Amino acid sequence: MNHLRGGSEVANKELKRGLEARHIQMIALGGTIGVGLFMGSASTIKWTGPSVMLAYAIAGIFIFFIMRAMGEMLYMEPSTGSFATFGHKYIHPLAGYITAWSNWFQWVIVGMSEIIAVGAYMQYWFPDLPAWIPGVIAMVILGAANLISVKSFGEFEFWFAMIKIVTILLMIIAGFGLIFFGIGNGGEAIGISNLWSNGGFFTGGFSGFFFALSLVVGAYQGVELIGITAGEAKNPKKTLTRAIQSTIWRILIFYIGAIFVIVTVYPWDQLSTIGSPFVATFAKVGITAAAGLINFVVITAAMSGCNSGIYSAGRMLYTLGVNGQAPKYFTKLSGNGVPLFGTVGVIIGLAVGVVLSYIAPKNLFVYVYSASVLPGMVPWFVILISQINFRKEKGAEMKDHPFKMPFAPVTNYLTIAFLIMVLIGMWFNDDTRISLVVGIVFLAIVTISFYTFGIGKRPPLDVQNDQEISSK
Repeated sequence: MNHLRGGSEVANKELKRGLEARHIQMIALGGTIGVGLFMGSASTIKWTGPSVMLAYAIAGIFIFFIMRAMGEMLYMEPSTGSFATFGHKYIHPLAGYITAWSNWFQWVIVGMSEIIAVGAYMQYWFPDLPAWIPGVIAMVILGAANLISVKSFGEFEFWFAMIKIVTILLMIIAGFGLIFFGIGNGGEAIGISNLWSNGGFFTGGFSGFFFALSLVVGAYQGVELIGITAGEAKNPKKTLTRAIQSTIWRILIFYIGAIFVIVTVYPWDQLSTIGSPFVATFAKVGITAAAGLINFVVITAAMSGCNSGIYSAGRMLYTLGVNGQAPKYFTKLSGNGVPLFGTVGVIIGLAVGVVLSYIAPKNLFVYVYSASVLPGMVPWFVILISQINFRKEKGAEMKDHPFKMPFAPVTNYLTIAFLIMVLIGMWFNDDTRISLVVGIVFLAIVTISFYTFGIGKRPPLDVQNDQEISSK
C-alpha cells in the first residue's frame, strides 16, 4: 500500500496550500449550516416537538466522534480527498471508490438544488425575473472563483459563513431577549413553558423521536468537508485539529441554541404557520426589514452550498484520478494549482443538472435529490472503519499522537451502530424510505461499475507514471 502514500504526497506538492487558518475555521463553522435552519425546521420538529433539541445533541455527539476519527488520521496524513484516500488505503480500493463517487454525487446534487434555490429566492425582490437567470449568474461567479485559486474559494466561503453565523447569533440574542426579558413582547417575558406545553417535551413519543433523529442526522451532512481541504491548508496539523476540536461547541451554539429559541418562543405545533422563525423573531424585536434580511441570508447560504459543492466534487474527481480510478486528465492542475478538468467537469454537471431540473418531470428531480442522502452518509462509515485499521497499522507511532480518537475503538463501534439505527429509522419512515431505496440503488450501480470496468486492477497515478517511464 506504500504507493498510495507516495501518490498522495505527489498530489499535495502540486496543489497549492492557499487556505489559511481563518478560511478553515469558517469552513468548519459554516459548513453544515444550510438553508433549512433559516427557513424553519418544522418538518423535523413536527415528529417530536421540543425534544428535537435532544435529537440534535445526541446526533451531534456521534458527529463529533466521526470528526475526531478523521482528525486522528489527518494529523499524520493530511491529503486532499482525505476520507476517500483513507478508505482506499485502509479498507479496500472499492471503499475509496464508493466514497469518492458518493461524495461527488452528494455535492453535485446539493450544488444543483442550491442554484435552483438562488433563483427562487431572488424572485422575492424580482417576481418577474426568470429563476434560471440569477441561478446561472451565481454558478458562473462561483465557478470562476473556484477556477481562479483555492484561496478565492476560501475567501467566498469565509464571508458566506460569516453572514450565516452572525445571523444565527443575532437571532439567538433576540430570542433570549424575548424569552427572559420580554424585549419585543411588551416587556412580558415569554418564558420557557412552550418546552412542555402543547403535548409535552416528547410530543411524538419514542417513534416520533426516532424518526426525528433520522432527519436531524441529514442536517449534519457536509460536516466532513474540512477533511477535503487538508491537502490545501496551510499548517494543516494545527488548523484542522483546532477546527475539528471546536465541532462540539459549534453544534451546541448554532444548532441547539437556534432550535432552543425556535421551540421556546413559538408553540411547536404552530411553526408551520409562521414561515421562517428567524423572520418572525427579528420582526418581533422591531426589525421591520426582517423578511428581506433573511432572504438575503438564505441566498448566501444557498451560494455557500453551491460553492462547497463545486470545490468538494472537483477535488473528489481529482482524488479518483490520483488513485487510478478515473481518467488521468482529472489530475491536471491549472497554473494556480486548481484541479482544472475536475472543477470544470463539476460546473458542466451542475449546468446540465439545472437544465434537466426545469425540463424533466418534477418527481424525477425529487428522486435524484433523495438519492444523495444515503451516499452522504457513506464517508462517515468509511472514516470510522478506516480509523480502526489506521491505528492498527500505525502501532507504536500512535504512542505520542496528540489528537487521538477518544475511547477508540469503542466509540467507533457505538457510532457505527448509531448510524445503522438511523438507516433503520429511515426505512420505517414513509417520508425518508424513498431516500434510502434510491440511495441503495446508486451505491449498487457504483459497486457494479467498479468490478465491470476493472477499476480495482488499475494502479494509482504515481505507479502508472513509473510504468510509463520504465517502458521508454
